Amino acid sequence: MGSLSILRRPLRYRYYNATIGLIALNVLVFALTYAVPSVGGYLALIPLYVVRAGAWWQVFSYMFVHGGFSHILFNMLTLFLFGIQLEQRMGSSEYLILYFFSGVGAGLLTLAVNWFAGMGRVPVVGASGAIFGLLLAFAAFFPDSTMLLFGILPMRTPVAVLVFVGLELFFQFTNLQSGVAHLTHLAGAAFAALYLSVRMGINPFRVFFRRR
Repeated sequence: MGSLSILRRPLRYRYYNATIGLIALNVLVFALTYAVPSVGGYLALIPLYVVRAGAWWQVFSYMFVHGGFSHILFNMLTLFLFGIQLEQRMGSSEYLILYFFSGVGAGLLTLAVNWFAGMGRVPVVGASGAIFGLLLAFAAFFPDSTMLLFGILPMRTPVAVLVFVGLELFFQFTNLQSGVAHLTHLAGAAFAALYLSVRMGINPFRVFFRRR
């Protein structure tokens, strides 16, 4: 019980626009990898390099590398739209811990699965794992909010998040959308659910399916 109380000890609330800082850092790294492409190979998550060369920083740095303009645009737009509100609710420090817990956790799980699946040379990039974690947390904190699914269909945010998770599961097991790290997205959401449950005492699925 004592260890649980320590885990749930609240941080002092501070708000310092961490979301804008994350966006700026992502844009900076994108510009750097565009100007010097070899940097992308150094920062991307490549299981072979991590395991055999000890490049463990890649489970962190891969979150700031993106595969193209549309990739970073979509991720940063999502981060801006949902991250700012979530950061204001949680406080910047708690928000950043959740972000990196989701992103690094997703990177470690992806590393393990890809390595044992014989995909050690397949690079993984993007902030999507961390952002999926933020989306799940946003739905847990704002269960009555509404978002436009695919920018068209209005839907309660928890339902929309579950739709996204269902689609990621579908594509992960059917391989109909290759070249996208669906496992990383799912892992980001899973690690966010773990964080909310252990750290904050919030079961997001109970929130999602609560009686209205």
